[in-house]
Amino acid sequence: MADFNFNNTSLNKSYNNSNSTSSSDEEDKNVKFIMHVATCIIIAIGLPLILVAIYSLYSLVRNDHVAPIYVINLLISDLIQLCCMIVKEALPNDEQIFKIYDAIHFHGMVASVGFMVCIALERYLVIVYPLWYRFRRTIKISVVVCVFVWALPLVPLLTYFLGFANEVRTTIKIALILPPFPLLIFFLGGTLKALSASKSVPTEEKRRIVGILVLVLLIYTLLFLPFIIFLFLAMRKMYFKPLFTLCIMCLSLSPLADLFLYIFMRKGAIDKLLASLCCCRMDSNDDNSSSVAMTTCTQSA
Repeated sequence: MADFNFNNTSLNKSYNNSNSTSSSDEEDKNVKFIMHVATCIIIAIGLPLILVAIYSLYSLVRNDHVAPIYVINLLISDLIQLCCMIVKEALPNDEQIFKIYDAIHFHGMVASVGFMVCIALERYLVIVYPLWYRFRRTIKISVVVCVFVWALPLVPLLTYFLGFANEVRTTIKIALILPPFPLLIFFLGGTLKALSASKSVPTEEKRRIVGILVLVLLIYTLLFLPFIIFLFLAMRKMYFKPLFTLCIMCLSLSPLADLFLYIFMRKGAIDKLLASLCCCRMDSNDDNSSSVAMTTCTQSA
């Protein structure tokens, strides 16, 4: 069985080597063209925004904030993925380049998931164990955690050079990407439980923490779980072209989705969003009230 990497070319080759019925050549060309255009749009939007977000968050780190360190590393991993996407679109027929691209892109993707877990864990500790976290909250510990997260994705690369079977390498990839799912659910549930009994945390901070945890869980669930499902099915030689296309698009969108974490890390962002939604609702209610009043006056006349 082929080694199931996550980029477009590798998955496409694995899919074409299967016994499943493929679509017509014309449909494949249309799908590839749409994915090419979507990838170019994602690169054009994501690359400058990620650079601006990294520069903005760097100023917070200098003020001895810990949480932005994980967000910065998350954005750096997204930057690596976007660079790999540029290489894929620029050199689509270079087989050797794609092998290097596979390794680097997967490394960036696993690191991205790892830093998402770090962000959720940090928010969880702030609420559930505030005293312990206050004394352990240092830049040094955060740097050590970041080094560990960057080193962990090297395991699949070592198994490739050591000549492990394709099934073993795929299993290791699943073992690296799947465990964060129950952890993120646990962090969100524990934080919500602690916040319900906490009276010292300001309302704005509660909204920001819950918003970050919910957003991290949504990003993982919507963008990474389809890829894990595809790997499970691929190990059993079950291939579905729509799921394959969905996996590629979801993984391509993950760098853009992580930019929303930068917005939620800024104080007041969630309150402004809620305020705008409330204003829209109030305007809608005012319009409805005005129309009802006009109807009543008309009937009275």
